[in-house]
Amino acid sequence: MLFVVKLYPEITIKSRPVRRRLVRQLRKNLRKLLRELDDGVQVTGDWDAVNIETSSDDPLLITRISQRLGCIPGVGQFQLVRRYPLVDLDNIVEACVPAFAKRLAGKSFAVRCKRQGKHPFSSVDVERRVGGALVQQTDAAGVRLKNPDVTVQLEIRQDIVHLILQQQNGIGGFPLGSQDSVLSLISGGFDSAVSSYLCIRRGLLMHYCFFNLGGRTHELAVKEVALYLWMKYSASHQVRFVTVPFERVVEEILSKVENSQMGVVLKRMMLRAASQVAASVGIEALVTGESVAQVSSQTLANLAVIDSVSDMLVLRPLISSGKQDIIDIARQIGTEEFSRHIPEYCGVISNKPTTRARPLRIARQEEHFDMQLLDEAVTGARVQLVSQLAEEIDGSQPEISMVEHLEPGVTLIDIRHPDDMENSLLTFNRADKLEVLEIPFYQLQSYMADKDRADNYVLYCDKGMMSRLHAAHLVDLGFENVAVYQPARAHG
Repeated sequence: MLFVVKLYPEITIKSRPVRRRLVRQLRKNLRKLLRELDDGVQVTGDWDAVNIETSSDDPLLITRISQRLGCIPGVGQFQLVRRYPLVDLDNIVEACVPAFAKRLAGKSFAVRCKRQGKHPFSSVDVERRVGGALVQQTDAAGVRLKNPDVTVQLEIRQDIVHLILQQQNGIGGFPLGSQDSVLSLISGGFDSAVSSYLCIRRGLLMHYCFFNLGGRTHELAVKEVALYLWMKYSASHQVRFVTVPFERVVEEILSKVENSQMGVVLKRMMLRAASQVAASVGIEALVTGESVAQVSSQTLANLAVIDSVSDMLVLRPLISSGKQDIIDIARQIGTEEFSRHIPEYCGVISNKPTTRARPLRIARQEEHFDMQLLDEAVTGARVQLVSQLAEEIDGSQPEISMVEHLEPGVTLIDIRHPDDMENSLLTFNRADKLEVLEIPFYQLQSYMADKDRADNYVLYCDKGMMSRLHAAHLVDLGFENVAVYQPARAHG
């Protein structure tokens, strides 16, 4: 099968050297991500489009490749294509009738043809000939040129005919790695997840910085978000996850800072720390999920006071977005449900938070703050690759067992995102007395709260990363028999 990837339009208007560089990066990313699914996949093309060829017609593999292509930055559109040599119009008809007959049964259709090259016929000639044959030789309801139920698409490129069986939009943007690295201040909620995604879509290499204010459950949930975003949208590159221990900083704010000023001071401390973390790993910009006036600390006056503590560029992709707009994007990218259920840990809560912080007043508040605590927090920051988050939580957990076969009496829990469950069914040899549950990872903790710690549980997800992360957490909660299901021939 052949997939034809059309470039995001912004790539096509770049200068020739820049365009070639972007396409080269896109090809590199496609090879890395698709060869995880099919190690024989071929990726070619260097100007108008990128061709992806696989020797397999396996519907499951084709579906997985389509899912992956729909999440790769730089892909404007992609088509699933059957390719035939061009002989004449009769040859085109012979290819189209069996390819579209089932899809047209009982439905109206229109034929659309694009051509490149010189031919003894026009595009309209092709549309008429193919349309007439489909009316006569299939159970189609007839031709309807405006708003048809099905559009039969063909592209003729010199002496090759492409029948377009499927066409989907990608997420657009620029290929990941074609732009600079940035550090997202991630909390796991709607805003930080969406702002991170928007930057990834623009080709920025997204690393993550989490300020641990003391919430153990919150830490797990934030790691979930970062791991999900990386696996779905940026797994072509390794990125870092930095955990900064901020409990003592919060304690200092609570004891030394006036109540109404605490929120702004906390954000200033986070920005100072994040700037130091970013500089230490060669990153020159930060990303936050702030939107003007969404909360008290996000008024223009407060943001100006917060930004004044650092010379580092701060990107705010959501600065003019409304909350519902942000939630809509979260739903689109798959983070809505677990951002909605993420446990909040509020380090400081002001009774009457200021909306117009004054630099001199904030400076006086911070005179009493022990800045050594901030330095110690940065020094104590833990840097991991996002791909390693699934390996352990705090380094003290026993190794999680990996099983290829399911034994009778275990409870298998499929913790994948509902979209993944729907698009890729879990298949296995069902053992006697095997209970199978579908509990998305963002609901797993609440589901397991009252379950017997001695029962046997096996978790499953496509790559095994999210399941290992949650298996370790369940062990931490006292569950005695937890393993991860990793079928020998699992894909992805």
